[in-house]
Amino acid sequence: MSHDLDIVDKLISLMSSGKYNAHDRLPSENEIADTYEVPRITARKAYERLEEMGYIYKKQGKGSYVKDRYQQIELVLTGDVSFSQKMIEKGYDFQSKTIFCQEIKYNKKIYNYLETTKEDKIFKVGRLRYIDRQPIALHVSYLAKSVFEDIDDVGRDITSMFQYYHSKGYTQFDSKPSVLSVSFPTASQRTLFNCPHLIPLLVLESGCMDKKTGKVLEYLKIYYRSDCFSYVLC
Repeated sequence: MSHDLDIVDKLISLMSSGKYNAHDRLPSENEIADTYEVPRITARKAYERLEEMGYIYKKQGKGSYVKDRYQQIELVLTGDVSFSQKMIEKGYDFQSKTIFCQEIKYNKKIYNYLETTKEDKIFKVGRLRYIDRQPIALHVSYLAKSVFEDIDDVGRDITSMFQYYHSKGYTQFDSKPSVLSVSFPTASQRTLFNCPHLIPLLVLESGCMDKKTGKVLEYLKIYYRSDCFSYVLC
């Protein structure tokens, strides 16, 4: 065995089988190098990959440890309750920060989704979500100015889109069909989430409609750090 990926595969297998449990200290780089008869640099690369994949964490001067991948936030991906409310009800130290509100260029997919015309103005509002002061999700909402006339003025003050809807008289909602995909974070997303590039993001595309009138209120794109959540589909 001479490749760092081979060592990665072996250690993941040992962690999955229970040989190493959450917060167990892993062998040192020297021990790994001796066990698998590889240079120490190969062992170091294997541990770097495992850390970037979210399997281990390091303690300065003490070594590498198995990350607890089961203490994750349970998230129901459907329903008519806001993300903020779900997190608060679960007792988490939750915060939301609006980081941008800006007009977008014409995008046929988004305009069609919102069932509006090319002459309309669409604004995207980005809210970064924190649990225990760690960024874990980015919610990007796209709204038409023809529906929300003050969105360009108040967008940066919105922390809960559902509360904003309520203030406009919309109180009952239907969700449009959702699409799930996986992507790896861009450089700007890695900065936002403070995460390595090998931590994938779960991307949820959905929308919100007013139940009474059927009017489309929002096209929504959410980026979740995949190592922070377990997902429940209803």
